[in-house]
Order: sequence, then C-alpha cells, then structure tokens
Amino acid sequence: MKIQSAEFVTSCVNGEQYPKGQLSEIALLGRSNVGKSSALNSLFNRKTLAKVGKTPGKTQMINFFRVALSDTGIEPFHVVDLPGYGYAKVPEAVRKQWRPMVEHYLTKRDTLRGVVVFIDIRRTEQIDKDLVEWLRVLQLPKVIVVTKADKVVSSKRKEALLRTRQELSLSQDTEVLLYSSHTHEGRPEVARALKNLLTEKT
Repeated sequence: MKIQSAEFVTSCVNGEQYPKGQLSEIALLGRSNVGKSSALNSLFNRKTLAKVGKTPGKTQMINFFRVALSDTGIEPFHVVDLPGYGYAKVPEAVRKQWRPMVEHYLTKRDTLRGVVVFIDIRRTEQIDKDLVEWLRVLQLPKVIVVTKADKVVSSKRKEALLRTRQELSLSQDTEVLLYSSHTHEGRPEVARALKNLLTEKT
C-alpha cells in the first residue's frame, strides 16, 4: 500500500462535529494499551500521525484522519480512531461519556464501511468478546488484528491466532491477522484487508 498522504483532520465528541462529506470510513477499536495508535502510525508509515501515550486511555475523543493512496481505484478515505475501552483508571465520568459517543458513531455513521478490532496477542479479555459480539449484532464488517506479534516467538504465533479466533467465537469468513508495530510484520495483509473493507458492496 503506497501512501500518498495521511493527515489528522479533527477530534470530535459528538455527531455535529464529524467531518462533512461522503468519504468512506474505517473505524479502529481496541482495548486501552493494545497498541492501536502505534499500529496506525506503523501501517501508514507516519511516526507521529496518531499520538502514542505511555498512559493507557490517552485517546478520549473520536479522531479522524484523512488517507489518500497512490493505488488506482481507491478514493481518499477516513480512518477513525475510537477511544480505547476497558481502562479502569480513566475517571468514571469520562468512561460514561465514551460509550454513548462510540455507540452513536458506530450505529449512525452512514459512511462507515467497516471496523478493525485490535486484540493483544497475549490475552483476550471478556470486554473484547463483548465488543465483537456487539459488532456481530450490528452486522458491521470487521477485521481482527492481533497486535504485538513480536512479543510472542514465531513458533507460537499460529497457535495464538487460533486461540484468539476460538475465544472470540469468530466465523471462518472473519479475517484474523497478525501485526507488529515494531517490526511492521503483517502490514501488507492488513493493508489488503482495509482495501477490501473499502471496496465491499454495502
């Protein structure tokens, strides 16, 4: 995937602030500290596209990024980074704001083409399972990206992928892909999956 441009557009807390227009969108979801922002920077080859914080729960708004590819046939699109979930140390008042903010985006945004869910290769938690089940109910196209692949020896990665698929009760037509923001392992596969989400007929 050759990146022509990738740039931050805006941060939002409600639908009135969403970018206008009809650009297709792909949403990124994942538990806090799963490496979502690092993966975004790695995937689009921009070191500071998304802010990476040492403190989990740093992303507290819906962040829109405009991406244009050199590939013919793929129009510019938005990547939408949603707040990470499941981090207990975020103030309760903030966490209560996150859920309706995210639910509104996922259920009301007409330009949403699919969701990428980031799961830590070392463990799947109940909150991950709940999210995937909810996306299944919403019938949103999804891709599962298993992050931090470099934290597991190569001989154990296939086993970790299978375990993730089983724990999330995924159907065979749901892609589960390895990714490492450190080594960029899996970048071509995830890029292909993003293109598929953008070009699938809705």
